[in-house]
Amino acid sequence: MSERALLSIPVGPEDHSRGPLDAKLTVVEYGDYQCPYCGQAYPIVEKLMTTFADSMRLVFRNLPLADVHPHAEAAAEVAEAVGLQGKFWEIHDTLFENQRDLSAAALLRYVADVGADVKEATKEIADGGPRQRVEADFESAIRSGANGTPTFFVNGVRYDGSWQYEPFAEYLTQVLDGS
Repeated sequence: MSERALLSIPVGPEDHSRGPLDAKLTVVEYGDYQCPYCGQAYPIVEKLMTTFADSMRLVFRNLPLADVHPHAEAAAEVAEAVGLQGKFWEIHDTLFENQRDLSAAALLRYVADVGADVKEATKEIADGGPRQRVEADFESAIRSGANGTPTFFVNGVRYDGSWQYEPFAEYLTQVLDGS
């Protein structure tokens, strides 16, 4: 019998989340903006958010795999800097929808595209706050047993099944029915 990995850092007010705060399902995704699998999972997670709109809360945490995705860390820092301006989900979506171009110039263009202040985001990144946040997310991913991207936790327990829509939706329905 294998032990199921548990989320080491509970979801808190500092997390980026959307959906009802009192949702019966809390799905934490550890993701990488340059990861092609995260890119494939992005529309599936969006569909799950629609399907389970009243009962699912989504939390996104950074797990940039810089060894294989050279732009992932910069993209995560940009997301965190823009998040400080209250536009995290706008930049999150934009990064996934444009993950084929995460060059420095493109990242700055995306910041402007979502209506965030480019100078402020650039200053935040230079000051190091976004990097600290990304590093803290990365550390929590490792401590939680995330072994790649995307890694999902449902109500604090790592979900090791397929993240394709049908099996993931079936699992979420089972969790809901059991709660």
